[in-house]
Amino acid sequence: MTTGVLEAVEEFDVVIIGAGISGIGAAASFRRDLPGKSLVVLEGRDDIGGTWDLFRYPGIRSDSDLHTFGYEFKPWRHEAAIADAPLILEYLHETVDEHQLTTLIRLRHRVVSAEWSSVDARWALTVEAADETGKVTTKTVRAGWVFAATGYYRYDEGYSPEFPGRDDFEGLVVHPQHWPESLDHGGKRVVVIGSGATAITLVPSMAKGPGAAAHVTMLQRTPTYVMALPRTDKIALALTRLLGEERGYAATRFKNIWIDRAVVKGLRTFPKAGRALIRHENVKRLPKGFDVDKHFNPPYDPWDQRLCLAPDGDFFDAINAGTASVVTDRIKRFSRRGIVLESGEEIPADIIVTATGLNMRLFDGMPIVVDGEKIDVADAVAYRGMLLSGIPNWAMAIGYTTSSWTLKVSLMCRYFVDLVKHMDANGYDHAVPVAVPGMVRKPVMDLQAGYAKRGQPFVPKQGESAPWQMAMSYPEDAKALRGPVADEHLRLGHSRTADVRDAERRSSRVR
Repeated sequence: MTTGVLEAVEEFDVVIIGAGISGIGAAASFRRDLPGKSLVVLEGRDDIGGTWDLFRYPGIRSDSDLHTFGYEFKPWRHEAAIADAPLILEYLHETVDEHQLTTLIRLRHRVVSAEWSSVDARWALTVEAADETGKVTTKTVRAGWVFAATGYYRYDEGYSPEFPGRDDFEGLVVHPQHWPESLDHGGKRVVVIGSGATAITLVPSMAKGPGAAAHVTMLQRTPTYVMALPRTDKIALALTRLLGEERGYAATRFKNIWIDRAVVKGLRTFPKAGRALIRHENVKRLPKGFDVDKHFNPPYDPWDQRLCLAPDGDFFDAINAGTASVVTDRIKRFSRRGIVLESGEEIPADIIVTATGLNMRLFDGMPIVVDGEKIDVADAVAYRGMLLSGIPNWAMAIGYTTSSWTLKVSLMCRYFVDLVKHMDANGYDHAVPVAVPGMVRKPVMDLQAGYAKRGQPFVPKQGESAPWQMAMSYPEDAKALRGPVADEHLRLGHSRTADVRDAERRSSRVR
């Protein structure tokens, strides 16, 4: 890749960074509701889709139903409510076409730094734009607002701990985030390290079909809660037949929001009962005599970490068929032939998949500078779950961890539109949250999962009460983000440049 010369500066009212599911949804919303604003979407990769284009491992799918993971404004038309990545990508491309977003999206445009000037209330984004040959041109894009839809993890690397003896292993080691397109696991012995959503997806996918592995072993250090759910929502199909596509989708979305809310609240309020219920369902689906308490009895309560879904119970079916198994133990080292456990057992393997998680990183790690001072994002506090204290005119798209990600993003977009309209109506050109001195702070993602704990030093904080607390409930957010757009915690103002422009306009009227 070669670098080129600096190009001319471009100006936009709103820059969206990222063309994944959040960025595309935001672009459609802003184009519709802020028609007078100039808008561009900058995407660093070669195609749209974000997560759903990046990950290529077998069986990659949503871990939420598409009636809530999809957009409020675009019905999900497929029968499968739990959908594979190709269907989700198809849905995103349809959204781009239907809302005429193609001309707004610039691929291979990676934002590498952002500098805010209070003098003129503008962001100056340094952008590396690559053409199809790999030649890179550095551009400056100026914006009144930045909407960062960059996700919460590093796109260039996944998390993979150091395993003793890794270099001794004579087979292939692969991380799901970097799945080789040519990988053939047919007839191979596969060990998947991990027990999160990726592992629960990989195991049945690699254990079935014409190119199935000889056997797939899921090796976990700690069990995870796994629940089987129907891949097809029969009630959703009935509502669509009865009410039509749009109304049926809206009714299903409403149904699923409240069912999901009730399940999460119920499991967290009555964790012992929830644990017993999940165990009962696991026992019914697993072979007789299977050690459920060893392999499916986590040491934490339900929803301290995300529950994993097995569409139509495919994960349990693979165990019943004998094509997959679960081992709960710690890794002592890799060997030439596989993995040696602390118990002394050796699991033979031809392929080892390290489904060990993600590395968290907001805004692709770019430096953010406000009036010459570099900002440590980890010191900022989230306001209404989307703006950050001390950073003017900067919104971030962070979705739910206990519900569908995009449910929260849709509410954020609505609040963003209301805020921009309010500022325009009152002559403001910048907005910045001001954190309460001495407030108690905790990580913005309040989960006990490994990736969340590892990412705590790098992510913003939240407070213990509104508007600084990250609500994890759609009904709560729907109320909070529909209220007055401004309060005593949000400082709105005019830049000095704006004052000069106003004075010039007044002077021209007098003349």
